[in-house]
Amino acid sequence: MQNIRRRALLGTLLAAPALAQPNWPVRPIRAIISFPPGGAIDTVMRLIGPAMAEALGQPVVLENRPGAAGSIAAGAVAAAPADGYTWLCDSSSHATAPHLIRNLSFRYETAFAAISHLTTVPMLLVAHPSVPAGNVAEFLALARARAAAGREMTYASGGNGSSPHYAAELFRQISGIGITHVPFRGGGPAVQALLAGTVDFHIGTAGSSAALVQEGRLKAFAVTTRERLPQFPALPTLREAGLAEYEWLEWGAMLAPAGTPAAILARVQSAARDALLLPATRERLERLGIAPVGATAEATARFLDEQRALAGRVTQAASITLD
Repeated sequence: MQNIRRRALLGTLLAAPALAQPNWPVRPIRAIISFPPGGAIDTVMRLIGPAMAEALGQPVVLENRPGAAGSIAAGAVAAAPADGYTWLCDSSSHATAPHLIRNLSFRYETAFAAISHLTTVPMLLVAHPSVPAGNVAEFLALARARAAAGREMTYASGGNGSSPHYAAELFRQISGIGITHVPFRGGGPAVQALLAGTVDFHIGTAGSSAALVQEGRLKAFAVTTRERLPQFPALPTLREAGLAEYEWLEWGAMLAPAGTPAAILARVQSAARDALLLPATRERLERLGIAPVGATAEATARFLDEQRALAGRVTQAASITLD
């Protein structure tokens, strides 16, 4: 009996560092970002990284690994040890990539442990000022008339499989209108095409189009979130405008390799939340059209499941590919 107890105690002592790791962190932490410098998730991490490093007592080293709809960065983190020293900082592509990319060496659904839903990025339905519609109902009527005449309205996106592509396809699926996708190499060229009037409309981030709307260079019809935006209190949501099931937004989240101890995930989430709530950080994010969230790991896991399911439905219905 004593030998059994000694073995059980020894097993507990050997397992304790892996499960609890009370001294974590004892070395710098890598935060691998799925997109190039300048994107929303990169901007967020550069804002909150220093405060998180101070709270955790170790440097947070940011590393951009863009490409393949974020799957290059995701693959690197999926293969990393589950010890809390490697984080994935990803965007909405975390929900769409599993439906767009085949033969990955990992499964998005099981390879990661959620840390925090960091931010949301509301989007606006905007059009060139020449589009003869004053609200969503008139916009939809115009789209139906144009489609019936064989001249579907065109919309710009930053490329096949991009978040604006998904936003517009969900809009099409719920409204039932006929529209034609015109993909560009990035959000900047898409907005420039809209400003030039070579396409009719675009669903893009508030940060990329709010100033253009305020200057009168673009016309805004609605926001894609469930609640109105403080910058545009008179602008309805698409739900309010009659598309009761509509919601699409861009977002940023932080994840770790599956199996990372829950105590570490909780410490990182707490540090991220506190960094997001700093007044200077909140003010800077709001100017960029980004809303801080800082959700718990449990809430984030549910959110990611919902987003993957929604992306899967849109992908299948629209036959979206990266080609």
